[in-house]
Amino acid sequence: MIIFLLYLVDIAIRLFVLLLIVHVALTYFMSPFHPIRMRIDRIVEPILMPIRRIIPSVGMFDFSPLVLIIFVQIVGMILKNVLTALL
Repeated sequence: MIIFLLYLVDIAIRLFVLLLIVHVALTYFMSPFHPIRMRIDRIVEPILMPIRRIIPSVGMFDFSPLVLIIFVQIVGMILKNVLTALL
């Protein structure tokens, strides 16, 4: 059961990081009113907004997705270590 949870956590982290990367890529190439981008924005933007309040954009660069990816990776590692300790 714990191995299944480890696998599930790993897949969730990878999918979320992939979704963040797709979100960043679509901001450069797709209209903000495109239905696909709007759906992804509804998922990602509420999570990015608190980070943007703490770390503002530097010029035209927004580092909030990078901070969120690092945060998700750290939380994932901690969660995996806790689950591994339960084995």
